[in-house]
Amino acid sequence: MSPRYARRRAALAAGVALCALALALVARSLGASHRGGASPRPPRAGTLRVALAPPRPPAPRSEPPQRAVAKVLAYTPFVKEGGERGRDIALTFDDGPGPYTPGVLAVLEQMHVHATFFEIGAMLRYFSASTLRELRDGDVIGDHTETHPALALLRAKQQREELFEQIARIELLGGPRPYLFRPPYGSFDATTMRELRKLHLLMVLWSVDTEDYLQPGVATIVQRALAGAHPGAIILMHDAGGTRTQTIAALPIIIQRLRARGFDLVTIPQLLHDDPPPPGQPLPSSLSGD
Repeated sequence: MSPRYARRRAALAAGVALCALALALVARSLGASHRGGASPRPPRAGTLRVALAPPRPPAPRSEPPQRAVAKVLAYTPFVKEGGERGRDIALTFDDGPGPYTPGVLAVLEQMHVHATFFEIGAMLRYFSASTLRELRDGDVIGDHTETHPALALLRAKQQREELFEQIARIELLGGPRPYLFRPPYGSFDATTMRELRKLHLLMVLWSVDTEDYLQPGVATIVQRALAGAHPGAIILMHDAGGTRTQTIAALPIIIQRLRARGFDLVTIPQLLHDDPPPPGQPLPSSLSGD
């Protein structure tokens, strides 16, 4: 690691330590604690509260998740879905952690589902407790940049910093180094692909966009998720970036109906291990998303 990035990592470590101290003082003053879903900001009136459940059992794996990703990364720099021979579908959530992440996690815990979260580094300043909860639950955390910019509009140095700083924050929390990446807004270019290669990150796109960030209604979110369901599908949803009560309400229905169709709900690494995509898929030029 270069001296410059070593200094940046040290600065981030100091910032994380200060935030941890501040959160501890707030928790002591309130005289209560949460198992992992608390945030330093009190919820607004009307915020959906979901009861907590015991941690999910570990996700079944026959090899380390990094190895499954590395095998796919050896022949393609991106994936948008898995193969079509199995029955796996991956649920993914962007833009967290945030005030609604505990609600999403409670549903996943109650229904014994593991998912993949693409997180924004800057959000960890306020909601790192949810990230720690995801790690304890056995979910997978990917890189969604530090501040959620459209990467194609940035220079190489700026893109590199956006990718690296999020990685550093996850590592400083004690989590494994992210090896998956999702571009905010689906925005990337040739520079992005070069920077991802240097950092050994696999870009994970999606085959189903529920557009839940537009808050189209619970029934519409469910319908979009189910309409695009097929073996190897990667479903895009959001646990932060706005009000996510509709997503939380739709999630158990989506899980129940996908299971009724015989699908297994897994993380991205498990999907790639069980039924990786075939080589030679063309890289999309652009995508919509959030």
